Amino acid sequence: MSGLKVGIIGATGYGGLELIRFLHNHPEVEKIELFTSSEEGAIFSSKYGHLLTIHDQALKKIEAETLSKFDVVFTSTPSGVTSTLLPPLVGVGPKLIDLSGDYRLKDLNEYEKWYKKTPAPQEIVNLSVYGLTEWNAGNIKSAELIANPGCYPTAVLLSILPLIKERLIDPQHLIIDAKSGVSGAGNKPSQLTHYSEMNENFAIYKVNEHQHIPEIEQAIEMFADAKTSISFNTHLIPMTRGILATTYAPVLPGVTNQQLTDCLLETYKNHPFVRVVTDVASLGTNRVKGSNYCDIFVKLDERTNRATIVGVIDNLVKGAAGQAIQNMNVQFDLPEKTGLDVIPLFI
Repeated sequence: MSGLKVGIIGATGYGGLELIRFLHNHPEVEKIELFTSSEEGAIFSSKYGHLLTIHDQALKKIEAETLSKFDVVFTSTPSGVTSTLLPPLVGVGPKLIDLSGDYRLKDLNEYEKWYKKTPAPQEIVNLSVYGLTEWNAGNIKSAELIANPGCYPTAVLLSILPLIKERLIDPQHLIIDAKSGVSGAGNKPSQLTHYSEMNENFAIYKVNEHQHIPEIEQAIEMFADAKTSISFNTHLIPMTRGILATTYAPVLPGVTNQQLTDCLLETYKNHPFVRVVTDVASLGTNRVKGSNYCDIFVKLDERTNRATIVGVIDNLVKGAAGQAIQNMNVQFDLPEKTGLDVIPLFI
């Protein structure tokens, strides 16, 4: 295979920067070009000095004719942008991997309700493939348009899907408590993410209203054949990276802690980026920081007959850019670890 030519739209965001970091060292990527809707001609390294001499290229104007000549186009934009940007590119050349939420929800009414934006055309949404790599590689391989999962759903779904599918936990009573570093809010400052507001603070937001709720429910039905209505809430903690999502779920009669652990181990034994942790002391966001790993831990509380299930990821990597590149690797018959085989930044 000749080297891949990759375009990135939205490279100035945190997800875009992580795409550049990993793709720069990807052995099968020949060229990376960066596109913008508002800063055409700006030298990228002048905005991000850590890329001086590495990406001293000018940001290019978004044009369908130019983008159609790439092998892959990643879009790392706010939701509501790619719903109009990508339809002209579907099926005309490049594989499209969208990191926004515009193509995740198949029900357009649900998209409008939760995102408060105009959805993409139904026929294009129908073509999109949900890019949870470990669970959907067969469909990802042939997809023209991949809807990369959200960061919270990635941590939640990887940790609970096996247990729901094997009927070990009750999907009708899922309570999910998730916490994220502030990079998940993007690089545009707000009152909530301002240093003096967030430092030494721990805040809940979008109470019972987070747009990832219908995404998680849709995926549970898709991959585990179970309908559910989850309780899901999110919190910001004063650190830059990382998600720790804790799910509380009743176990079915007779289920043991060993069965829960064995189910996870068996499900992910051939998946290099999912690690089942059996010692909770080895679990934490700094164990996956900067990497494409998802660490999972489960423990049964026999007193309450509920399981505590924890999924930990780096929201910018496994929750965004890393998973997107993992999906690209699947599409081009490359080992999933290609370009992503890095040790976490523990310190």
